[in-house]
Amino acid sequence: MHFKKFHAVLLSFLFVISAFTGCSHPVKKEKELKKVTLNEVTHSIFYAPQYVALEKGYFKEEGIDLTIETGFGADKSMTAVLSGDADIGFMGPEASIYQYNQGNKDYAVNFAQLTQRAGNFLVSRKPIKNFNWNQLKGKTLIGGRKGGMPQMILEFILKKENMNPKKDVKIIQNIDFANTAGAFTGGTGNFTVEFEPNATLLEKQGKGHVVASLGVDSGYIPYTAYCAKKSYIKAHPSIIQGFTNAIAKGQKYVANHSPKETADIIADQFPDITKNDLIKIIKRYKDQDTYKENPSFSKDGFMLLQDILEGSGELNETVPFSKLVDTTFTKNLK
Repeated sequence: MHFKKFHAVLLSFLFVISAFTGCSHPVKKEKELKKVTLNEVTHSIFYAPQYVALEKGYFKEEGIDLTIETGFGADKSMTAVLSGDADIGFMGPEASIYQYNQGNKDYAVNFAQLTQRAGNFLVSRKPIKNFNWNQLKGKTLIGGRKGGMPQMILEFILKKENMNPKKDVKIIQNIDFANTAGAFTGGTGNFTVEFEPNATLLEKQGKGHVVASLGVDSGYIPYTAYCAKKSYIKAHPSIIQGFTNAIAKGQKYVANHSPKETADIIADQFPDITKNDLIKIIKRYKDQDTYKENPSFSKDGFMLLQDILEGSGELNETVPFSKLVDTTFTKNLK
């Protein structure tokens, strides 16, 4: 009897100890997380793998407590990085080229790529079967900010189609990115270039019809990438590696799962969009191979980007790939 009582007491003691140990472990792990601020150019379904990585806890698995802020423009996101308000920036890599050519000593370097096609679409007021870009001649089009990737990709496509962007089409460039769909609905322009969800919403409202994908017609381009200042990368290589690992996991998930499964994961990021619309948009992007399946950043893509910048008159001198792209972290993925 004494042995049984002793055994029972011992078991109770061990249970209490293990309970306390179990409770304390997550707290300790939480304290070990490194706080990192990411400034994204905009909040878009176009970046689905990033939000999968966030919602699935991939950043925390890599020891990162991530805060995401939205810059609403590549210039603003880059300013946040260079000023130290953000640790990592997410935007078109053209912004890193601009700031490098401005002579910044502690310039921002790209270390991972998320998307490999443009994410915007050409929307017409009326449905057009067998659309051809030459049908824009003489028409008014709501475009993007001068020097920004959406506008330069548009000009790149028009030139491929033997059109002169400055003469053959009237392109409106003074409407803020967030207001282009509203301006189009209000009667401005014959066409507009829109990202999702605006392209799908215009179709749902019967106000517009997607007639072309700028991502498909421009080809593979390093459209959005992650960057950080040289000094930050040098001081925090483990954070950059962990961040890259998390993004890679998010990309892998999207590549290997259905649009519905991805939509289920990121739905809380887009509360104003219905689940059906979210699935439709993710499918549209996935079908045209928009999302990269890994975060590697190729030299060919970087040089093509600079060709586009030169063709738009935004670049006078090219920058060596080795200066603005660090491939260390994509080579060392888990």
